[in-house]
Amino acid sequence: MPTQKSTISYAQSNYFSKLILEYISGNDKLNSFYNAKPEIASFSAIIEAKSKETINRNLLYEVIDQQYKNGNCTVPNTNLQLLSQENTFTVTTGHQLCLFTGPLYFIYKIISTINLAETLKANYPSYNFVPIYWMASEDHDFAEVNHIHVFGKKIEYNPSMAAGSIPVGKISTEGIQVVLDELKSILGESEHAKQLMALFDNAYRNSKNLADATRILVHSLFGHYGLVVLDADDGRLKKEFASIMLDDIKNQSNHKWVNDSISKLETLGFKAQVNPRGINCFYMQDSFRERIIFEADVYKINNTELVFNASEIETELQNFPERFSPNVVLRPLYQEKILPNLAYIGGGGELAYWLEYKSMFEFHNIQFPLLLMRNSLLWVDKASADKWQKFGFSASDYFLAVDELIKSFMAKNSDEINLTEEQENLKSIFASIAAKAQKKDPTLKASADAELQKALSALSNLENKMLKAEKQKQETSLNQLKKIKEKLFPAGELQERYDNLSSLYLKHGNAFIHEVKQNLNPLDVNFTLLMEN
Repeated sequence: MPTQKSTISYAQSNYFSKLILEYISGNDKLNSFYNAKPEIASFSAIIEAKSKETINRNLLYEVIDQQYKNGNCTVPNTNLQLLSQENTFTVTTGHQLCLFTGPLYFIYKIISTINLAETLKANYPSYNFVPIYWMASEDHDFAEVNHIHVFGKKIEYNPSMAAGSIPVGKISTEGIQVVLDELKSILGESEHAKQLMALFDNAYRNSKNLADATRILVHSLFGHYGLVVLDADDGRLKKEFASIMLDDIKNQSNHKWVNDSISKLETLGFKAQVNPRGINCFYMQDSFRERIIFEADVYKINNTELVFNASEIETELQNFPERFSPNVVLRPLYQEKILPNLAYIGGGGELAYWLEYKSMFEFHNIQFPLLLMRNSLLWVDKASADKWQKFGFSASDYFLAVDELIKSFMAKNSDEINLTEEQENLKSIFASIAAKAQKKDPTLKASADAELQKALSALSNLENKMLKAEKQKQETSLNQLKKIKEKLFPAGELQERYDNLSSLYLKHGNAFIHEVKQNLNPLDVNFTLLMEN
């Protein structure tokens, strides 16, 4: 399945924030918010700094190994064993437990992470590099992950237990067969459809919850590339992080550091991505994940009757660390505390909030990772690519608004329809008429001016009719143009943020993933387009 690769700058796409554009362009005014430029040479210093931190590698190995075995997932490749070695480091991406992998950009995040590990190995051969997918299993916003779009149809999973604030990873897969059957009816009976449904069936029917299902599915797709899946919702790992969670609960220190960084970013003209709370931990059990609120000298668990005094909540954290869950502010700190990690690969929104955290990392003496934009990709099918080229458009033109595309197309493919010269001639004629009339009777000038406006209006109406006639002449081409835009930017969004893997896998099978992997470079700060040949 050969493709033609093209790239445009993220700025040309018009889909990314000012902060992210400034970061990837290397604007010096952001230097104080990160440690290293996103380039291969930066990793030498990061490896040296991370080597000085104490990471419980044996525990990390033990937890992941047990998670795979308990979750009915084949134990991963030798990369898991490598984690126990001092010369092994990780590169990580995190993502929610999206149904059936969710939108395409999840696939691109994973591939970006795998490719970065391979690139690092080629440049630093004396070290090992393991790509990690950190499952956001503790997130409780199920509405964000319970659906996919396939051929414009929305497919949802809505178990009754998902109501409220239950951690997504703990949601049962008991009723998901109905959703699998619906998806199967849409995908059909082709060979690729059967292959994909076999992956989905194996993951969701052989798992008790969404965390286990997601691990199996991601491992089936990417395990042979060396990817290791980690669910950090584990009491043993959280015990490693307990002192920092306790500091956050009792002293609320992280709130201060992050707010200081936000203030500095706002001074530079950037908006805050995440606003920290005083306490950035949730209290969690199987059926809920709720905020911890300090009020009247006690710690209340929001939407419950649970209340702890200072000594009780410290004892609870010591005895049951698994009941405490970092929020979006603390999760990155937790990640870097338990992993020998060098880099985080994320989307624009993620990197925007990471840039708020560097001073917090410094306060806790934890190495701040290198931040890399995940690769963004627009996949263009052959029919659309051929028509686009026939219309005379370039790769960057895919991102133009429909009105701009129509205007450009009409300019290239239609006779010029512009009566400006005739309007000026008409004004000149009426000026001469008005001058003659005024000599006879000064009041006649107003009449001449009124007649001029009528004539100009008639000329404008005629021009509009001529334009409409030309558009009708080009109607077939313009409709094709609109359909291409709608197909590649469904619901007006980036394709990667809307479409699921299913539609492209149905056409190309696993060759789609292979082609994407071959063409993405995590150190290339450009938007990638792949056009089918």
